[in-house]
Amino acid sequence: MRRWGTALAAMVLAGGTLAATAGAAGAVAPAAAEAAACETGWGSGEKTAQPAGHTPLGSIRTGRHACYDRMVFDVKGATAADRVGYRVAYVDTLYQDGSGEEIPVGGGAILDIHVAAPSYDPGTGGESYPGRARKPLPGVNVAGYQTFRDTRFGASFEGETQVGLGVRARLPFRVFQTDGRVVVDVAHSWNAVR
Repeated sequence: MRRWGTALAAMVLAGGTLAATAGAAGAVAPAAAEAAACETGWGSGEKTAQPAGHTPLGSIRTGRHACYDRMVFDVKGATAADRVGYRVAYVDTLYQDGSGEEIPVGGGAILDIHVAAPSYDPGTGGESYPGRARKPLPGVNVAGYQTFRDTRFGASFEGETQVGLGVRARLPFRVFQTDGRVVVDVAHSWNAVR
């Protein structure tokens, strides 16, 4: 009887181990699927697009996503058909357009972002976005973001608005346009881990 009890106990333990292993294997699959969803392939090289014109900048806002942090430039009156130009690249130091003065930006790396949308109305000269040189972007708070660390308004010079975006490290990013917006996404990592 003792052997049957020992054998039964061994089978119960083996079954529990198999169930735990199966449960752990099941837990790995969703994590792998989530990591695969974060693969970017964006790279960290300069990204550009030529403008079709210069429409005033309306606002700048940011958001947090599962795989990246996002900055959106809303261009007043621009539609999906309008091409809003941009130039986005990593720099060692942010220099203000026009004056050439250095603007300190917090973080491990700096993205120098130029959008072909001035912070004023080219027709009237009236202000369309209240950014001030060297200051954080008005209404934008990146505290708690996984990748973003700091924002600085550079200048609005010759039909372009310049923004310095401080990020945690030199990470892959993408830039695209949609419905009168220029969107800059910076990945949380190079290896697709959240």
